[in-house]
Amino acid sequence: MKKQMTLPLALVLFAVIFAVMFTSLVFIKVEPHIPLMACLVLIGTIGAAYGASWKTIEKGMLNGVIAGLQPIMILLTVGLVMASWMLSGTVPTLLFYGMDIIQPEWFAVSALVITIIVSSFTGSSFTTIGTVGVALMGIGHVLEVNPALAAGAIISGACFGDKMSPLSDSTNFAPGVVGVNMFDHIRHMMWSTGPAILLTAAAFFILGGGNAGAANFKEIQEIQSVLSSEFPIHVLTLVSPVVVLILAYRKLPIIPILLTGVVVSTAISFFLVPDLSMQKVINVLQNGLQMNTGNEAVDNIVNQGGLLAMMWSISLVLIALGLGGVIQALGLFDLLFAAVKNSTQKAGKLIATTLASSIGINLLAGEMYLSILLPAQALKDVYVKSGVPLKNLSRTIEDGGTLFNPLVPWSVSGAFFASTLGISVIEYIPYAIFLWLSPMFTLLLAYTGWSIGQKKSDKQDKEHAAA
Repeated sequence: MKKQMTLPLALVLFAVIFAVMFTSLVFIKVEPHIPLMACLVLIGTIGAAYGASWKTIEKGMLNGVIAGLQPIMILLTVGLVMASWMLSGTVPTLLFYGMDIIQPEWFAVSALVITIIVSSFTGSSFTTIGTVGVALMGIGHVLEVNPALAAGAIISGACFGDKMSPLSDSTNFAPGVVGVNMFDHIRHMMWSTGPAILLTAAAFFILGGGNAGAANFKEIQEIQSVLSSEFPIHVLTLVSPVVVLILAYRKLPIIPILLTGVVVSTAISFFLVPDLSMQKVINVLQNGLQMNTGNEAVDNIVNQGGLLAMMWSISLVLIALGLGGVIQALGLFDLLFAAVKNSTQKAGKLIATTLASSIGINLLAGEMYLSILLPAQALKDVYVKSGVPLKNLSRTIEDGGTLFNPLVPWSVSGAFFASTLGISVIEYIPYAIFLWLSPMFTLLLAYTGWSIGQKKSDKQDKEHAAA
């Protein structure tokens, strides 16, 4: 670039992006796509004004999108899983028996525990929310549970299980880029995630099921009757989710696992669904299930999934990734890290800086892996220089990266969770208690010194001796 961008300019641009998105979502109440696209145009224009060529800006967008192709492919595959599980009767079967087992007043705690278990086995919050989460939202709808509360419990449990599972890609990625043993990383995370999940469970125990007391027993029976007449309620429908759990536990790649689940559930559909044709299967996988059962509640629950259902999320993610790529190409992220890169700091300030960096990148780029990778690369030497064990860096970038990502409406996780569960990020944020409690505990630990284990660097020792 002909002109060098400065840190104050970068901070102003970041503030403008946040202001545009916050105003659009909270006050104007529009979809995030166009406001985010406007931010992309703004950043690109400013970059061009400072001498960046179109080739540089375009390459930045493409690199940003390329970095997010894996989660995009996962979104597409989850859409296929949702559609095939609706068609085969998997989700209707889970709904049918779930309404008998889960009591309305214990719905939030039940949803939290179920998603923790499933996510721990699969190592994926996306898989958990796209499958079991959909079924739980359906049960919550029938039991007249506050949808925001239901979504918050489901997301909290799914993200905790994902974060603490050795099968999770982010749980492998964070310590991998820092250079920390994965199991040491998981054990160290318990200092923040342990108290956070306990307080979350206590909160959901108190909140219970929101308006669940109004649930009508006769209505529940009617819904079960519709489900049993329109779908195969059979133990065979549960084969596909069991296969997915087993393959995930064996640490196979997530996309082949999900595709196997689609194949298994589709094959079972031909045995259980009368007069099923290949044409209908393909249409359902493309467009999702489209049924008119005569019961509005059932229709709202089962008419989901398919490739096209994921396009809202994918289009938003593509724009966010493009924006993040341009910001990175223009060197704006580098300006943020340059201020702290060459200075030795106390643990509290350093961890707070790391957390703010991961959260900031999530807000600007919406990409979880970028919010883990960039702070890890930029601040690793600072941790070593300051005598702060690197396991604190890996824990902090998970709290600010993995967990904060679903709280950003234009992020990969936020867009997927919102479209899959049928509720906006703004609505579920207050109830996604675990996602904001865990980073708070990380800050508390940083400033109290508990579990940090900071040591004086050689430079500090020499300075102390000279004094």
